[in-house]
Amino acid sequence: MAHRRRPASFRYTNGLMETFARARLKWLLDPAVAIAVRLKLSPNFVTVLGFLLNVAAGALIGFGYVVPGGLVMTFIAMPLDAVDGGLARATGRQTRFGAFSDSVLDRFAEGALLAGLAALFAQRGDLLMIIASFVALNGSFMVSYTRARAEGLGIECKVGIFSRFGRYLVLAVGLCLNFPEVTVAALAVLTNITAIQRIVHVHAQLSKPA
Repeated sequence: MAHRRRPASFRYTNGLMETFARARLKWLLDPAVAIAVRLKLSPNFVTVLGFLLNVAAGALIGFGYVVPGGLVMTFIAMPLDAVDGGLARATGRQTRFGAFSDSVLDRFAEGALLAGLAALFAQRGDLLMIIASFVALNGSFMVSYTRARAEGLGIECKVGIFSRFGRYLVLAVGLCLNFPEVTVAALAVLTNITAIQRIVHVHAQLSKPA
């Protein structure tokens, strides 16, 4: 699998947060990409490594090491996820399957982090937060699924208040500050609101006169 290629329209609506962040961190990301190129790392290797580190972060969280897990996710896994796209562009290794596989691993990584949080709450016997973790997981996946299904119908669907970057930002801050309950509660609410916003958007687009 080669790597992802962001569409030109990525900068609009829901992609605005990602674009803003990447622009502000360009001074840091460009040297990191240059180092990866010199080390002859493949974009796929960087993507898979980032995924495995997110799984490791989820495991740490599940065993009760919330802050260490958050630090691994925030300062190692997330930067790798930001670097792999630039590395693919720099090495000319962008393919459609790369974009697909990258998105799939992103979903698995997010699932691992939320599964780790659910395991943490299970150890504490906190049934309400276990349920909230699954609600957040479902909402997160539905944000991605509604966009994918809409685009399968030929409708651009990047609307909504909470993109993937927003979800990871909430995870990063909440975990590093050791507020797992607040983190999951925020994700449970905001992801599902975003999914509903996308459903409403698609309905509105399909209801327009031909």
